[in-house]
Amino acid sequence: MRPQTVTAIEIVEDFSSTASCEEGFLQLRRLWARNRRADGSHSPTYRIDVVDRPKLDAVAVLVWRRGSKGLEFLTRTQLRPAAYFRAGKHAVMPDERDWLFCEEIVAGLLEPSDEGELALRARAAEEVFEEAGLRVSADEVQLLGAPFFVAPGILSEKIFLSHVEVTGRPEVSPEGDGSPLEEGSTLRWRSKEALFEAIARGELQDAKTELALRRFADLPR
Repeated sequence: MRPQTVTAIEIVEDFSSTASCEEGFLQLRRLWARNRRADGSHSPTYRIDVVDRPKLDAVAVLVWRRGSKGLEFLTRTQLRPAAYFRAGKHAVMPDERDWLFCEEIVAGLLEPSDEGELALRARAAEEVFEEAGLRVSADEVQLLGAPFFVAPGILSEKIFLSHVEVTGRPEVSPEGDGSPLEEGSTLRWRSKEALFEAIARGELQDAKTELALRRFADLPR
């Protein structure tokens, strides 16, 4: 049972109308653009909105272990404001769930200083300790295929998927990053079958988690 430490996110101030496009956690570029064609002609001018993170990309880690009944996978349930603030907006398909908390695998932003695959795997190992309280080395982290765009029409971010085995590793209380968004976060171990059932029911709706699980399931054994 998740500790009920957070029951809602309250908006103290909406300063959208006064904030600049480069202010905040995300950076919005509003552009007028045109297509240059092979024959030298151009399309009509049109508008583009592009959203960047100051730290461009992210890494996600499928943490797993061998249990008495087979493989078990770790998920983290945490506050997700953008999903929560869907409430009250018009949706094509009604959604009765409030999505204050969302379930997903361990993930974190890459730092500007991270360069190359070794740095990527090292960042993944750090996120596993910070969010799950499990010590692993960069050498133990394995990539799960090519990175992918989340929404390439508006977001420049790519997510790099990886996995790591933690069978027999001692677990400590995760340090976290001290953000209020980590209040009420909980960890949960589930079987592959249980996770796929949660995805099918719509209980778990995080794309990177589903894709990582499916890629892992397709790995040769």
